[in-house]
Amino acid sequence: MKAQFLFVMGVLALLLAAAPVWAHHSFAAEYDGKQMVTLKGVVTKVEWTNPHIYIYIDVKDANGSATNWALEGYPPNTLKRTGFTRDLLKIGEEITVTAYKSKDGSSTGAGREVTFPDGSKKFAGPIGQ
Repeated sequence: MKAQFLFVMGVLALLLAAAPVWAHHSFAAEYDGKQMVTLKGVVTKVEWTNPHIYIYIDVKDANGSATNWALEGYPPNTLKRTGFTRDLLKIGEEITVTAYKSKDGSSTGAGREVTFPDGSKKFAGPIGQ
């Protein structure tokens, strides 16, 4: 009986430990893979850290009011292997980002592609889920 109890507790512990990992990698939990948005804005901040980078841009609406968007991208190492390095993102520079909108309606998204002022493009994140 004691061995069975310890076995059940061990299995439960493993399942609970795995839950945060699954939640972290759940694109569908945070983003709408069917709602793509194109944002043109000025880079205000770059967080080039694991587990995912974040690019922050100010996007102006028709009235000229700016909204700061937080766009999540792939991990730095993944981007570096494709030629997308931190020095390509310059504070104050205008870029265009296609992204999947967040499900909660906030100004956040999963960045997919970044277009730089010279017209070059780099993939920043998922292609949809």
